[in-house]
Amino acid sequence: MNKEALKKSVCKAIDNNAEYIINIGKRIYDNPELGYKENFATKLVLKEFKRLGLKTKENIAVTGCKGIIKHNDIGPTIGVMGELDAVICKEHPDANKETGAIHACGHNIQIAGMLGTAIGLISSGVLEKLNGNVEFIAVPAEEYVELEYRSRIKDEGKINFFGGKQELIYRGEIDSLDIAIMFHSLDLSSQGKKALIGGSGNGFIGKKVKFIGKESHAGGAPEEGINALNAAMLAINNINAQRETFKDEDKIRVHPIITKGGDIVNIVPADVRMETYVRGKTIESILDANKKVNRSLIAGAKAVGANIEINEIPGYLPLLNNNELDEVFKDNLINFIDKEDIMVGGEFAGSFDFGDVSHLIPSLHPFIGGVKGNLHTRDFKIEDPYLAYIVPAKAIALTIIDLLYDDAKLGKEIIDNFKPKMSKDEYIDFLFSVSKNIIK
Repeated sequence: MNKEALKKSVCKAIDNNAEYIINIGKRIYDNPELGYKENFATKLVLKEFKRLGLKTKENIAVTGCKGIIKHNDIGPTIGVMGELDAVICKEHPDANKETGAIHACGHNIQIAGMLGTAIGLISSGVLEKLNGNVEFIAVPAEEYVELEYRSRIKDEGKINFFGGKQELIYRGEIDSLDIAIMFHSLDLSSQGKKALIGGSGNGFIGKKVKFIGKESHAGGAPEEGINALNAAMLAINNINAQRETFKDEDKIRVHPIITKGGDIVNIVPADVRMETYVRGKTIESILDANKKVNRSLIAGAKAVGANIEINEIPGYLPLLNNNELDEVFKDNLINFIDKEDIMVGGEFAGSFDFGDVSHLIPSLHPFIGGVKGNLHTRDFKIEDPYLAYIVPAKAIALTIIDLLYDDAKLGKEIIDNFKPKMSKDEYIDFLFSVSKNIIK
């Protein structure tokens, strides 16, 4: 079979299973779980991997799993990823009543689309005609939420890092990959588009902050206390005063929330907690902004005589593009979407832990429509299931055929042309270097 015949065979296999693929996405949507708690989704994906006859590995980072196709040792290995976890948005009409969890992130779409790619490649039998291997990876904990819970399981030795892909990199679970691929859902209707290729994203450093004051009766003797809430409020104002020093092109974003404002209303707050990210387009700009934010936090505490503890947590690296992979994917996507409906290039101030992967190996991360409403909001919903689930499953499968066809000539060229921004060891060292506690 020539390459075009292989592609037709894969598309037919995915179309024959379209309803089944979409139903998988619906089942995950109906059972949203937060990071490192994705037990239902992990079991569901693992069952599908086994049904397809894949070699499997379970609970690769607390939760999550792999399905592995290994035909030979001479070709490249391509990893196709999907994310298991939901986000918290209690205002969404479909949110879990107890946890507030909801797939307003579209991760259920990613998982189903990843499985759609696997179904197409395996049931069509085309992999026998290709040179290389494929790993399908259901990744836990992409959303950087529930920091207290993740701190606890980190202290228990269950994880080393808060982000799922960080943890997989540390554990060596992507060491076998030469190329990584995944997609993300995004409402592009306001631009009149159905897909975006070549988008970049911010990285960030996470922070947990504790302001330590002195309790006192708020009515009877407030002068004897040290108000930690006032320290936090001053710190936020100090951060706001820094904003004009952030360069527009660096896309710096700092967005603190107070997670604990005190204990009871008639006691001067002595224990106030805050969480925040410091986001930016480049590692250098993130580190620069982070110094300014720390200075602002410490100044707020010192202004009222409070103490402060800043727990710095490695967040995600900026999302990088690989132009060669983008072009291959675009050439396949236009089989299903008009060229005029595809946007090329775009900058996101949000963050994706796939950015960490993109610093190490050639990576592809397109955005596909079929959804309506902003990510992480009550308005997010699936509008066009075929576009959301089936189109990316097909386009990724066809891209894998291009990469592994003819002795994987194209895949090997892209791998050879890629210059990693850092080695795995350098990456791990960087994560540990930004993981520290500051006590003042």
